[in-house]
Amino acid sequence: MPAAETWRAYLVRCGDGSLYAGVTTDVARRVAEHACGQGARYTRSRPPVVLAWRSRLLDKRAAHRLEARLKRLTRAQKLAITTGRERTLLRRLIDQARRVPYSSPSVSPCPDSC
Repeated sequence: MPAAETWRAYLVRCGDGSLYAGVTTDVARRVAEHACGQGARYTRSRPPVVLAWRSRLLDKRAAHRLEARLKRLTRAQKLAITTGRERTLLRRLIDQARRVPYSSPSVSPCPDSC
């Protein structure tokens, strides 16, 4: 059974101008939690917090993988995503996040003749 696609990665802009990446199933609720000081420690110390960007719906694993990739981007790349100027990068990140990593077939460490 395929995983439900109910998760989103998001970027919020903090009061100091920095960008914070996260994942959630309810973006509005999560941004409100960040804004009132109940979110991540990083955003608690940098109010006010506003939503800058959110992804399309993804499954949980893909959303978390996309979040990790967003956190590794430069500030300039994150800003380009929030303004819609970097669609190619964003498409590539989402494709990579949705891709299932290669897993090698089970191979016995010892042949049957051992």
